[in-house]
Amino acid sequence: MASEQTFVLVGAGLASAKAAESLRAEGFDGRVVVVGEESDLPYERPPLSKGYLLGKEERDKAFVHDQAWYDEHHIELQLGVHAEAIHRDTSELELSDGSRLRYDKLLLATGSFPRKLTVPGADLAGVHYLRKLHESDKLKAAIETGNPRVVVIGGGWIGLETASAAREDGCEVTLLEAADAVLKAPLGPEMGGFFAEVQRAHGVDVRLGAKVAEIRGDGGKATAVVLEDGTELPADHVIVAVGIQPNTELAEHAGLDVDNGVLVDASLKTSDPAIFACGDVANTLHAFYNERIRVEHWDNAKKQGTAAGKAMAGQDVAYDVIPYFFTDQYDVGMEFVGWFKPGGYDRVVTRGDVDSQAFHAFWLAGDRVVAAMHVNQWDDGVGVQRKLIQQHSKVDPAKLADTETKLESLLDG
Repeated sequence: MASEQTFVLVGAGLASAKAAESLRAEGFDGRVVVVGEESDLPYERPPLSKGYLLGKEERDKAFVHDQAWYDEHHIELQLGVHAEAIHRDTSELELSDGSRLRYDKLLLATGSFPRKLTVPGADLAGVHYLRKLHESDKLKAAIETGNPRVVVIGGGWIGLETASAAREDGCEVTLLEAADAVLKAPLGPEMGGFFAEVQRAHGVDVRLGAKVAEIRGDGGKATAVVLEDGTELPADHVIVAVGIQPNTELAEHAGLDVDNGVLVDASLKTSDPAIFACGDVANTLHAFYNERIRVEHWDNAKKQGTAAGKAMAGQDVAYDVIPYFFTDQYDVGMEFVGWFKPGGYDRVVTRGDVDSQAFHAFWLAGDRVVAAMHVNQWDDGVGVQRKLIQQHSKVDPAKLADTETKLESLLDG
């Protein structure tokens, strides 16, 4: 490729860092510019609700690379600046400092932002969201001091992981979920129920069907969460974890096709052939599922970033990676692989001892494995589970549940 070409990567997170890494690995020797509104180097998000928040990892461990790596690979970082507009007619990206960057190819890795709580008092001091590194800094300081009372609103992954961190720091924790199960969308009620019991076993007051009416405060600081039934829960700190939304504003204003994310094909190309998208913001025509899915997990940002770099460098790409996720809560370590729509499975088959927190779970649709997870089964993790999903033949549920039957024996061939 001609050295005068400029590739601009918008969003200074994991996906952009991996795309930049991939571009150099593919031999692209032109200008690579990473634009991000945060001042920190590109970082990974799992430590924000896991190791760093728990005080078990140093802050610097979250960074994908140090500054020296970007210098060595001639990756320009323009941090602390917001991408204001894409001018497709002139192939320029307008920045908040008034400058413009000409691009030959552009990557949108703008990620997502937390859904805001829209009840009275949601803007009080002491109400926390967790998406950025400085927010993890603030929350970490809050839960480490004075054994505060913490109310977590939302029973998704961030809600459960922050509840775990707060409990491990000795906080009194109540977790509120409006639905009838935690993790209902990603896992369904069966395994959602397992994680609710994990939290309860460690002293978290998990309340289902709990709808928040307001957050009350005193002197501008949150002091309690009030439910629709009138229940008042004292709170020194409130953590709001009610989901995220793809950050599509830049793409929408540029006239790109957007629907629950920026629409991209299997090569991660948008409706404009010079513009690509990956990570949380990308609604991808997935080559394995042959339908559009948008994945919000760390592994997807990492692997789609790499794939986007290859595609931008001119390689043939058909993104077909099976989604993967992991969580650590207290002494429970879990890895999940697969994907299904709400109601997209017939039953859950478990293998091992659920009560002792050492087991596998398989989500089946018509005796075909569509998703699987293991809990504390590190010697027999997601590798075989992924292969069971990728094969198209049916699996005998009885053999799947039988610990005497090796999982490898259920694979085709």
